[in-house]
Amino acid sequence: MKRRCIYSFITIGLISAIFVSCAKKSETEENKRPLNTALITENLSKAEELSKQHNDLSKLREAIKLLAQVRDADNRNYEVEWKFARCNYFLGKLISDEKEGEKIFKEGEAAGKIASRLEPNKPDGFFWYGANLGEQAKRSPLTKGLTSVDDIRSAMNRVIEIEPAYQGASAFDVLAQIELSTGLVGGKPEKAVEYLEKAIELEKENAYIRLHLAQAYLAVNRDSEAKKQLNYIMQMKPSPDYLPEYEESLKEAKKLIATRF
Repeated sequence: MKRRCIYSFITIGLISAIFVSCAKKSETEENKRPLNTALITENLSKAEELSKQHNDLSKLREAIKLLAQVRDADNRNYEVEWKFARCNYFLGKLISDEKEGEKIFKEGEAAGKIASRLEPNKPDGFFWYGANLGEQAKRSPLTKGLTSVDDIRSAMNRVIEIEPAYQGASAFDVLAQIELSTGLVGGKPEKAVEYLEKAIELEKENAYIRLHLAQAYLAVNRDSEAKKQLNYIMQMKPSPDYLPEYEESLKEAKKLIATRF
């Protein structure tokens, strides 16, 4: 009788173990199932609309939340990753808290890198990876700046190889900023001028590029050409989608005219 009880106990134990094991396996398989395609499409659409107002902190946070909901480490989605990187870039620029800003840019950097690996022949991942890395370098020039210059250059050169006019030819602008800001470690303002003049050929209405070209001209003592760029900015009709960037450029242009001419 005792043996029967023992055998029964062992049998029940084995059945229970098998049941638990199967249940866990089922849960794991359930968790690894790809996210619903309709949900991804819906969240991408909502996030895109929200991120158009990229100077609005609350809308950017909501866009990032929507994209985070459909990020899946086991089933990466290119559109989700690069747009997550882009939103983090814009949000990070609005954040004054240093630690929070660093965290946001790091998340954007990581997502951009993932996107660049998913689609190595498309510019989005490379650009937003480099942009997030660039903002970190700008905030910590003596640490992150020195260690990330080559990675930023590589990313932006890849963007130019794939699609030179991407984001208003901004990859050239990033490369020019490296030249202007790294004079002590080999950066050359003449090279910055070269990059920015190429950018202007591709995109004439990018206020940032006009401003930075003016700064580069001033750095190489081409003052009259610098003034032409500054005057151009003040006469531009900005795109509604990039009004904050234009207003920032206009403010700096007026300051340069007041102090240098």
